[in-house]
Amino acid sequence: MTQFRTASPRDLLVECEDLPTTMRLHAALESAELPGVDELIPAARTVLIRFDPRRTSEARLRESIETLDQGADAERHHREVTIDVRYDGEDLAEVAGLLDISPAEVVRRHQAATWQVAFSGFAPGFGYLAGDDPIFSVPRRPSPRTRVPVGAVALAGEFTGVYPRSSPGGWQLIGSTDAKLWDLDRDPPALFIPGTVVTFRDVGAETIVTAGGRGDSAAGDSDRADEPTTDDTAHADEADANRSASEPSTLPDFALEVLQPGLQLLVEDLGRPGFAAMGVSQAGAADRGALIAANRLVGNAPHAAGLESYGGGVTLRLTGAGVAAVTGAPGPVTLTTAEGTVVHHRLGEPFATETGDELHLGAPTAGVRRCLAVRGGLAVEPALESRSTDTLAHLGPEPMQAGQVVPIGDPATAPHLVDSGPYVSRPEPLPRSGETVTLEVTLGPRDDWFTSAGISTLLEQTWTVTSQSDRVGLRLEGDVPLERSRDGELPSEGAVTGALQVPPNGQPVLFGPDHPLTGGYPIIAAVNDTDLAAQLPPGARIRFTLGSGSSAPRSGGAGAAPDRGTSDDHTDNGTADVPDES
Repeated sequence: MTQFRTASPRDLLVECEDLPTTMRLHAALESAELPGVDELIPAARTVLIRFDPRRTSEARLRESIETLDQGADAERHHREVTIDVRYDGEDLAEVAGLLDISPAEVVRRHQAATWQVAFSGFAPGFGYLAGDDPIFSVPRRPSPRTRVPVGAVALAGEFTGVYPRSSPGGWQLIGSTDAKLWDLDRDPPALFIPGTVVTFRDVGAETIVTAGGRGDSAAGDSDRADEPTTDDTAHADEADANRSASEPSTLPDFALEVLQPGLQLLVEDLGRPGFAAMGVSQAGAADRGALIAANRLVGNAPHAAGLESYGGGVTLRLTGAGVAAVTGAPGPVTLTTAEGTVVHHRLGEPFATETGDELHLGAPTAGVRRCLAVRGGLAVEPALESRSTDTLAHLGPEPMQAGQVVPIGDPATAPHLVDSGPYVSRPEPLPRSGETVTLEVTLGPRDDWFTSAGISTLLEQTWTVTSQSDRVGLRLEGDVPLERSRDGELPSEGAVTGALQVPPNGQPVLFGPDHPLTGGYPIIAAVNDTDLAAQLPPGARIRFTLGSGSSAPRSGGAGAAPDRGTSDDHTDNGTADVPDES
């Protein structure tokens, strides 16, 4: 039976009874192209629907979905790929013991099964493949490995997966492949997208030699992998794909040079929506309103790329006559001309720049992040239609380093006139460390996994932002942990920016723009004002309150849905709790 759960004011979570039903629903939603739907994020038992509240509503979506024909998927032509595998995994013998068959039988049945990509997550290009042989139900390792090599073929639960890059992981390793799962030069970059039918072929210790003399791995009639990807070549490929700033011998006509990057300096735009099917989240500027305002002030389009600084300490040298503006957290904005004249500019004030000018952003007096827009926008190389840095997925430009030169688009190409203001900042001041801010939340989608006391704790207790926080998420700490009404984890499901995910310790993590696309810890609520959340410094204190559109709490207890068991491993990375779904 289909259930509907509010995930945020613009996100609806549709829950299905099993994986095949979820896959059919996702295919039907893709075919229907319902008005106002921006993105679909399929998962193990759910489809998260991100919609535009100006064009549709949760009620209209529910009505459309209830009458949706979900039988059309059987007639669709699915993309097919074949992956050549060496069944040399460290856990093959252990898997055979768990399944009570021989290792040879594991290999035979893994090849004989038909696998289909149900959904993506964890990392760009990582697909969760569901098979038609019921024997494959394998528990994860008791202790995840700190490093799983790129190309590892693995089992966990009912799924098979192939690691697109080296990373920690708790899946059982049964083999390896040279197939390239993620390649920005390929269309689409992900070899595995939902609906793709995958078969595995045992090549033993062979290397398939192509006419070009390179060892390739088969990936279907029209999809063949590139040369074998070692850890070194994977890193080189990633660096090539993400390289967006250079150190040329001659400067471009319009550019900025990073003299001091401060704590963190990133290129950001409004992100890359529309690629969730490949395991890629939107990411983009943490304080989207600040970037949009900065671009408006200098005459850029709202989505133009600018710089996002965390904590100040940034010094830049500019080349070419232009216009710049700084928005977001208040703090010193100082321009030193080539002649040595020092000019102090206000937040939200567009100002002219000339070759040789040095711009310094001092430490914020409140909040943590500022956006710098320059007329013409930063002309770095886009990745998946966006110039933004995704720190979790490692997409887009790497964090800026001293000495890097970033090209700027010709100011004459900016589509609008410079807007002299006035810049309208937030009506309330941004918080400082130790100060308290109130954030409105929408309960759901898994508030029924918590007792009424747990929900009361969320809304009545003051929470502190810890120093273990970044763009992936803010780890919060309270005196009383959130009390759950059931144990275990959820099958992996989509998560939104602003979600309050609750790991077993009961201390929530507030997801930022670079959060994982899916996760298995229950989400009790979502923060409505994610721009304000992005400005919270370590030590800031938060009180949560129900937003005007939030439904009544659905605390767990008698009549609550049964626990469906554990689906995801989680690895503590020292900042936010990031699911290690692989």
